[in-house]
Amino acid sequence: MSDVTVHEAIDSVHPLDNVTWNALTSKHRAFAEGDGRVLRYPAAVAPFTAITDTLPSTFDALHALVQRHGVSALTTREALAVPGQFTVVRHAKLAQMVWQGEAVTGAATDYVRLGERDVRDMMSLTTATQPGPFGVRTFELGNYYGIRSHGRLIAMAGERMRLDGFTEISAVCVDPEFRGKGLANGLMKLLIATIRERGEVPFLHVLTSNQGAIALYRTLGFVERAELHLTVIGDATR
Repeated sequence: MSDVTVHEAIDSVHPLDNVTWNALTSKHRAFAEGDGRVLRYPAAVAPFTAITDTLPSTFDALHALVQRHGVSALTTREALAVPGQFTVVRHAKLAQMVWQGEAVTGAATDYVRLGERDVRDMMSLTTATQPGPFGVRTFELGNYYGIRSHGRLIAMAGERMRLDGFTEISAVCVDPEFRGKGLANGLMKLLIATIRERGEVPFLHVLTSNQGAIALYRTLGFVERAELHLTVIGDATR
């Protein structure tokens, strides 16, 4: 398949079907590493990687990236048949949810904007709560907001993948000691309002097994758009 045909095929589907590719070829082009067949974020930013097709030459290019940068996480509409040069570190199903709500009210007002000086606290909170992949440079992807109590970061949420017309909400987490106070709800509403002000549509990904989170996101105006396969792969040749 020629490059032209490959890109025409990618363009013919919904942009969120290959969200990583479309982010790395638009709003997040500056982060892209790879070539015309495989693109990924730098390892310190995020493990997310995208491929144009499943040809052997494309998997060879993907393998070279895995060897250089470590594990890669791919999200696909169909289950990915992984060749023998890879080991599957994890496979899970994700619900991709898109916001279709009404006007936002009740957004957090006691938040702080998080940045480089907050990385240690952000890493501590995400390590303790495991909201998904979060690296020392993830904050560079978009706006990250947090809530502090007596200087301690107790809740946060931010923008991860961005592509033309859409922004992903991610890293939504609250210290267990402070849960049940509506902190995540307020931060998500703040992000929804921020994204909508730019004329973009918020979306997110959540494990299909996390029915509690899915129910919460529905109350905020998110609806399920698609079910995706998350495949995290490493190098099986070492």
